[in-house]
Amino acid sequence: MSAPHPIDAAELVRIVAGRGHDRRSVTAVAGAPGSGKSTLAESLALRLNADDPGSAAVFPMDGYHYDNMILNARGWLARKGAPHTFDVRGFARMLARLKENTEEEVAVPVFDRAIETARNSARIIPQTVSHLIVEGNYLLLDAPLWADLFPLYDTSVFLDVPEDELRARLAERWKDLPPEDKAWKLDGNDLPNALTVIRDSRAAEFTLRWP
Repeated sequence: MSAPHPIDAAELVRIVAGRGHDRRSVTAVAGAPGSGKSTLAESLALRLNADDPGSAAVFPMDGYHYDNMILNARGWLARKGAPHTFDVRGFARMLARLKENTEEEVAVPVFDRAIETARNSARIIPQTVSHLIVEGNYLLLDAPLWADLFPLYDTSVFLDVPEDELRARLAERWKDLPPEDKAWKLDGNDLPNALTVIRDSRAAEFTLRWP
């Protein structure tokens, strides 16, 4: 794959808007925890819908976290958010179903950060959506199972954020936790996951600094 092309958000909107006329277009927004994937994906959908109402929707990967009961039983709860704590096969099947776009509507799960649990069938994606924006940490991870996702993307963008800035953003995310819990969230889980994303992801078509 050739080196990714740096772009800004406005250029990304123009590129994505130009794709998906004949069939549904899938745009993958990947990056480390704290890089701004969710914000960018929602902003991208908002801008596309402003020009063409109902044309864009967001499908977050986080809806495919294993439930805490499963993570706890397997001894993985402390590492929730690492690649092995996702149902990647289920996510891949749903993404393929969405890309095929033969159904009137599809209900997808959405992760609720307030309760740290995925809510099943929490978002409806209708067949009229031309631009599906998929966002998640590991969408470009060059590893077994995750690599099966690559052929489903029409456009891919990686959020390029320096490690020190990621640390600052993640520290802000967990600022209300007790000091020991905050330290684990940062150095025991989120930052190792971030380094996995940065080091082990395939090159995207585009890179973007957000915000």
